[in-house]
Amino acid sequence: MEKQQQFHLWYFVAAFLALMAFQSWFSTASVTERIPYSTFLEHLEADRISTVTVRSEQIQGRYTAAIDGHTHFITNIVPDDLTTRLERSTAEFDGTVENTALGAILSWVVPILLIFALWMFVFRKVVEKQSFGGMMNVGKSKAKVYVEKDTGVTFDDVAGVDEAKSELKEIVDFLKEPAKFGRLGARIPKGILLTGPPGTGKTLFARAVAGEAGVPFFSISGSEFVEMFVGVGAARVRDLFDQARKAAPCIIFIDELDALGKRRSIGGFGGGHDEKEQTLNQLLAELDGFDPREGIVLLAATNRPEILDPALMRAGRFDRQVVVDRPDKTGRAAILRVHLRKVQVDPDLDVEAVAGLTPGFTGAELANLVNEAAIHATRRMAERVGMEDITSALERVVAGMERKGRLLNPRERETVAWHEMGHALAAATLPGADPVHKVSIIPRTIGALGYTMTRPTEDRFLITRSELENRMVMLLAGRAAEQIAMGEVSTGAADDLVRATDIARQLVTRFGMHDVLGQAVLEQDRGGFLGEDRVSFNPRDHSEATAREVDLAVRELLDTAYARAITLLEGRRSDLEAGTAMLMERETITPDDFPPLRQPATKPEPEVA
Repeated sequence: MEKQQQFHLWYFVAAFLALMAFQSWFSTASVTERIPYSTFLEHLEADRISTVTVRSEQIQGRYTAAIDGHTHFITNIVPDDLTTRLERSTAEFDGTVENTALGAILSWVVPILLIFALWMFVFRKVVEKQSFGGMMNVGKSKAKVYVEKDTGVTFDDVAGVDEAKSELKEIVDFLKEPAKFGRLGARIPKGILLTGPPGTGKTLFARAVAGEAGVPFFSISGSEFVEMFVGVGAARVRDLFDQARKAAPCIIFIDELDALGKRRSIGGFGGGHDEKEQTLNQLLAELDGFDPREGIVLLAATNRPEILDPALMRAGRFDRQVVVDRPDKTGRAAILRVHLRKVQVDPDLDVEAVAGLTPGFTGAELANLVNEAAIHATRRMAERVGMEDITSALERVVAGMERKGRLLNPRERETVAWHEMGHALAAATLPGADPVHKVSIIPRTIGALGYTMTRPTEDRFLITRSELENRMVMLLAGRAAEQIAMGEVSTGAADDLVRATDIARQLVTRFGMHDVLGQAVLEQDRGGFLGEDRVSFNPRDHSEATAREVDLAVRELLDTAYARAITLLEGRRSDLEAGTAMLMERETITPDDFPPLRQPATKPEPEVA
């Protein structure tokens, strides 16, 4: 900001000088008259000229009295016996010797300056856009330096993960009072690795540490170290740490560390190459070379800690790992309060209820939810954001926009209504299921022809076998309702079948909950924070006979769940028919519109015959 104000001051000075020069030229030009040489001779003989100055190519002078409002004149010199004429007149005359050295210098300097200015403001930008510039700076670090006023983030802006915040507060205390930690010989960890799913606020945490400590903040992405030139990455790592040592105490933050520190492999298998390995080796050397007592703290963030090189993760390099996980209900409420401070909110909005509607949401997803709710409130010309806007935004985030223009034929519409009401009644009947929040048969942009939204009452970290089996029943209840009402099934249950099959397979192969196969774990959880790594090779470690037993057990669980769904809905046939009729009439209903959808159900679940 100060540099911009300085530029504005220089622009003002230049404009003022140009205005003064123009005024001087204009005032001179208004009183000076250009006359022919013959007229000059007539005025000279008539003694109308008081002074004359003879130059190499021109004659300038002043009249004795103003002629036609002009007091000065200028004329071209003509070869003549001018000296004799001047001696016979009463005018005072003199000659000047012009110094051409300055003109010669300016004739060389001015074009060079113009070319340089043209290069600075035009050609250099074009070259940089075409990626031809900066050839001499390829080894320089591209780290962006932020100071406290530029980060604009403190721990007050970070909510939902109190454990991670408490660990990072130690870093702030060390940067503010290093002598306090060294009193008993302790040292601050050299490197702190922030891990967690995308959107949980790892980068925000790093900026908050810099904002709280008030120290320079070097931020760079792991992918910026490697470019087309071999050795550039290692040079940039050295330059980054050199800059940090000069600015200590400071914080170095490397985002997306997995792009730089991926596990090295033998013979290049897995996609590694020499340039990345050189960059990683240089980073390892720098981590060993700097003393944390200098006040340099290295923070890094990654979504995939399982693929990082073991040499990078050993003690003495990244000493501490801080998991920034998805927030629980209390954490989501705290995050929502942070984001709701920026919008006009209805005082009656229940933040705890909103947090209960968003299980599994990250901080970024909650911020997007609040923004979508504010947009929806603006669209309906409301003064404040209310629960209606939050619900609409949640439906848009989860299921997509409504596609009222997609018209279903009457039979398809009826099939969707039976299907969704089957899900809703199963959720309202099964013990331990999440309460129904809304049922709709309006098509959505993500491809769903209808949806049943349930609302969990609390965060769950453990789940029993009976609850897993009830989830399968709820998923298969949509197809069961189609079978009961229409006499046949449709393709609308494709996604339900995938999810139910996945639950059944995990129940058998991972959780050891099948009576025949016992407690053996037959499949490993191969997924990291980003899900299953599909390019990895994970051979099956059990026999074909065991694999057949697994398939039979999965089919048995699905068949049992489907039979339970059929029995459950036949026991509530009247509610199924009444709810489907209301859903086809209104397109969207809630438990307030149709009380049989409320929990807990008064009727026990029917037993399978």
